[in-house]
Amino acid sequence: MTMSLTKREIAVKMGEKLNIRQQDAHAAVQFTLDAIKKELLKGGNVELCNFGVFEVVARKKRIGRNPNAPGVDICIPARKIIKFKMGKDFRDHLNP
Repeated sequence: MTMSLTKREIAVKMGEKLNIRQQDAHAAVQFTLDAIKKELLKGGNVELCNFGVFEVVARKKRIGRNPNAPGVDICIPARKIIKFKMGKDFRDHLNP
């Protein structure tokens, strides 16, 4: 069973922890996500100490295979992706 954490749940937890209104917590979470997105769209990196680094990476175009028709080659175009590299503290907690 896969568990996930939503933006709303983060805002609720933040509001409870910091004793602030849920609306203010939601605004803070949204502001943070917007700032991260804006920096990545500019081509910059986002480094969060003890958590990790988000960076934009360009992938080259390549030839792939269609799983429904393995004999058919398809061209996968070049594109940019977001890469996440977890920080040492995060990695140490994930793999004790």
